[in-house]
Amino acid sequence: MPLKVLIYYTSLFLLTFQINAAPRALDEGQLPDDVRLLPLKDLNGYFPFTPPSSKKDWDRRSSKIRHELRVAAGLYPEPTRSPLNAVVRDKKDCGDYTIEKVYIETLPGFFLTGTLYRPKKYVGKRPGILCPHGHWRNARFYDAGESKAKQEIEIGAEKNLDSARNPYQARCVGLARLGCTVFQYDMMGDSDNNQISHEITHRFARQRAALITDKEWGLYSPQAESHLQSILMLQTWNSMRAIDFVEALEDVDPDRIAVTGASGGGTQTFMVSALDPRVKVSMPAVMVSTAMQGGCTCENASLLRINEGNVAFAALFAPKPLGLTTANDWTKEMITKGFPELKKTYEVLGYSQNIMLHNRIEFDHNYNLPSRQSMYRWFNRHLNLGHEKPEIEKPHKRLTKEELTVWDKDNPMPTGGERFETKLLSYLTQDITKKILNDPEVAKKGWEVVLGSDSERNNEVEWELTVKNKEDNYVEMCGLINNITSKESVPALFLYPKNSWNKRVVIWLTKTGKSGLYKNVDSPSELKDEVLHLLDQGIAVCGIDLFMQGEFLKDGKAHKVTRTVANKREAAAYTHGYNYSLFVKRVRDILTTIKMIDSDHHEANHIDLIALKGSGHWAAAANFLSKNLSKVVIETEGFEFINVNSIRHPDFLPGAARYGDMKMLMSLAKTKPWIVDDKGLPKWIKPD
Repeated sequence: MPLKVLIYYTSLFLLTFQINAAPRALDEGQLPDDVRLLPLKDLNGYFPFTPPSSKKDWDRRSSKIRHELRVAAGLYPEPTRSPLNAVVRDKKDCGDYTIEKVYIETLPGFFLTGTLYRPKKYVGKRPGILCPHGHWRNARFYDAGESKAKQEIEIGAEKNLDSARNPYQARCVGLARLGCTVFQYDMMGDSDNNQISHEITHRFARQRAALITDKEWGLYSPQAESHLQSILMLQTWNSMRAIDFVEALEDVDPDRIAVTGASGGGTQTFMVSALDPRVKVSMPAVMVSTAMQGGCTCENASLLRINEGNVAFAALFAPKPLGLTTANDWTKEMITKGFPELKKTYEVLGYSQNIMLHNRIEFDHNYNLPSRQSMYRWFNRHLNLGHEKPEIEKPHKRLTKEELTVWDKDNPMPTGGERFETKLLSYLTQDITKKILNDPEVAKKGWEVVLGSDSERNNEVEWELTVKNKEDNYVEMCGLINNITSKESVPALFLYPKNSWNKRVVIWLTKTGKSGLYKNVDSPSELKDEVLHLLDQGIAVCGIDLFMQGEFLKDGKAHKVTRTVANKREAAAYTHGYNYSLFVKRVRDILTTIKMIDSDHHEANHIDLIALKGSGHWAAAANFLSKNLSKVVIETEGFEFINVNSIRHPDFLPGAARYGDMKMLMSLAKTKPWIVDDKGLPKWIKPD
């Protein structure tokens, strides 16, 4: 319906104007029907995956998912590949295979430790296998003990004692005997890898005030999150550098690289498999499912699972050979939820033979003998190992910590602790910042993920406005702008010149919402002089309550801290890995309003955006994402995301500082903003 007709009919039902309250879209005490007011999503939610309808569909979707995954993992762009300075030493003859102690430098001063297993009787180039482990404490040195090992043998999970006492070594020995070179490497904070401690890596619980600064910060701080620096990032980078190490070995065929790990090692497996094209065969065990997505801080990162879950990440490996296992854990429903969709994906791509599920839910969480046998068969087939019965696992002698540890007096353990942690993050910041400044296109693509730009495309918007008051020279209309697609609402107030509207609309943003159109927000009866000046020029003015402003507040008090999920650990990834930040939600409201004004049912020819004190950063983000703004006026007050000092601050935004902060955000916009801080208000806004 044309705007002038809408005004005519709604004016027949003119409502009484409340002198001491800004016009409301809803009755007093009523909140918008908005999906964002529901409980937040967390790692224990449901994460279904929709298979593609065609190869073309998957090419498009997989490219988008992979890019979002790379950004969230802090690997867009990747760090500079510094020299590995690999040390391989102390070869030990174990009969039909050998082991060697290994440490490599994946970043300057940051070491990855592990054990290299090699077959003795095989010559020539052979497959290289990465074996990350999961959350079994000191897994490379693990010993379940004789009593527990015997229990595993009794239930059919194992056959020999040494394998039952350390199934992670057994996997490596089994693969070496099949003719593979195997690198088993440590998770951070485990076995020999302790520069960043187990407590920080896997048990982090409380923010560390001393490591929250805008100069040198620690992991989990708002500054680290703003740079997308996380344990997940460091572990995934370690896996990529492990491939660098393995493929360079003289006995390894770089075209036959495979990865397999269980639990948290399964997370590392599907992460590196999705992001590093050198992986040719993958088998993440007891991890991929539509249920629990990974409970450890090392398996979570801000932005990671807002739109997709682990099944989608596993699907990124298609159409290459992908094997999966289940157990009596969060993966137990995989046979009906998740795997059928993965299988359909492979069928659509024409490679149905390249997907397999080893479904053994009679066993608890594991990488036991039946699972290993399934893996041996899968790798034998797809790595061309040439064995008739690869599943036969012979006994071996378990090696002790003393036989495996890479550190000794001649190879001392490198220093770690908080000072090392801050220096490592400082190095990464400087390295990535140079890349961003040299390539604004990378910054642009990063910002698009940080701000969730894809979610705003093709959204359907509707609105219903009601005349609230008629003044001498303008009409007040109030109502909801509804984003039908995302089920979000924006309470809005429109002020239209009564007789001479020039088809221009200014969206006037304030830190208090639409009440900020008035001189006194607590007693909104008189419009600001600047607003009246715009109306006098024939320009319509729109004020909106962004999410958790104005009509979203039960008591009218602005929120000083944002909501978090039930997880008590103070790591942003548990909330922001599954939900967009309040900042992004507010920017979406601005975009919804722009879309409404720009729609075919509205008569506006030009849309301007004015954001003064306390709202300029939201406008900068909306201006970056929108292509439909004519004029943009921003007052930043010197705001920078790097200075946000709490992960619960309303303006906390993961990834913002990584991609150039406010300066880069404003420079990338199609409409170059007028910066009030430098120039003052433009003349067309100033009243006489």
